[in-house]
Amino acid sequence: MITAAVVSIIFKFLKQPVVLGYIVAGVLVGPYLFGRTFVNADNVKAWGDIGVLFVLFCIGLEFRLKNLISSGKVAAIGSLTIILGMMLLGFGVGRFAELDMINSLFLAGMLCMSSTTIVMKVIDEAGMSKERFVKGATSILIVEDVVAVVLMVLLSSIAIRHQFDGAELLNKVIVLAITLAAWFICGILIIPTLLRKVKKHLNDETLIILALGLCLGMVLTAEEAGFSSALGAFVMGSILAETVESHRIESLMTPLKNVFAAIFFISVGMLIKPSSLVEYGSSILLVCLVIIIGMILFGTLGCWWGGQTMRDSMLTSFSFVQIGEFSFIIASLGTSLGVLDPAIYPIIVASSVVTTFLTPYIMKAALPCYKFLYNHASASCRAKIDQREQQVLAAESAAPSAKTNSFAEKVRHGVRHTLITKHLVNQFIKNMSAHDEEGK
Repeated sequence: MITAAVVSIIFKFLKQPVVLGYIVAGVLVGPYLFGRTFVNADNVKAWGDIGVLFVLFCIGLEFRLKNLISSGKVAAIGSLTIILGMMLLGFGVGRFAELDMINSLFLAGMLCMSSTTIVMKVIDEAGMSKERFVKGATSILIVEDVVAVVLMVLLSSIAIRHQFDGAELLNKVIVLAITLAAWFICGILIIPTLLRKVKKHLNDETLIILALGLCLGMVLTAEEAGFSSALGAFVMGSILAETVESHRIESLMTPLKNVFAAIFFISVGMLIKPSSLVEYGSSILLVCLVIIIGMILFGTLGCWWGGQTMRDSMLTSFSFVQIGEFSFIIASLGTSLGVLDPAIYPIIVASSVVTTFLTPYIMKAALPCYKFLYNHASASCRAKIDQREQQVLAAESAAPSAKTNSFAEKVRHGVRHTLITKHLVNQFIKNMSAHDEEGK
């Protein structure tokens, strides 16, 4: 942590993402640079695994069904185009590099999604957080995060059985969908009601303990159900995102998430062998080019097909030109399962470092590239771009200004006043109160 603190300050001074500083700190204290390790690697990995849970829990807390539904077309089509396009590209690169099917699938999973943390940070530092494209970009990143969690479950299944069984995977997806639906329905109906009932007793200390208890409880539930612990953390974060205390929980969790996330990225850096970066230099360059070109191409097409203007589509795609935390998590998953080729990990981490470093500069090139494209496009092409701009402006002006309830609130309202649900919740609260009285 001392090393990470010093390096992160240097990176902040250089106006680079602090995540890169953590990775560099991991390299410095790791076993490869100086021939010995300055920390206990097993301890760092254990704390890093906890960090993954807290990062996913906080990503879940930022998951808003209302925001996702309001930009559903862009989120669905944009994320689907990016994920499928990049997975096909990544799988093709893996097969071209003569990797087996499992390693090619893991590589495809690592390359198919951008870093929510890095994208939001770059947009904020560029002073573009109020721009129109940010809402669509955020929705796409949310869908990618959800898909990443599901993808981890599927990749685990493939890795354990060492074969691709379409029927089994379909069954796994169906079981996962049913399980998620049950968790969300129960969670959205019960947890917000309970939090409202005990709200006056929830100071900051009690609330953070309750939130962590719910998070780790869902982690255990997910593991018992045969799914990954990461899925449980994300699901509970998503459920708590629909409660009245969501912003307060998110604020309380942020320092904890930052500390444990830093340890996770340090543990990632500790696995980097500097000599391997030179050894795999050409592969790192190839992967970086695939990430940058693929994200710009598929991101622009997906956002355009989803209804965004060309300007917003290019701003979105040019901000997506990196891989981040989920790529590391998937790489760590493959390593822990013993199926990932040892050469892939340093290549992915180095590619993430390079693309993260380049993201602010590539994003600044989005508007000049848009102007160049517009000025050199045919008359019919410019007419379509102008028409889309007018359609988006007209839709914005016609949008209702009145606030509406969230999707989760509508679901709760539909069942909250039914006799059975009301009786169950009231009985539960009554039993809790009776238990407290007996304790006194």
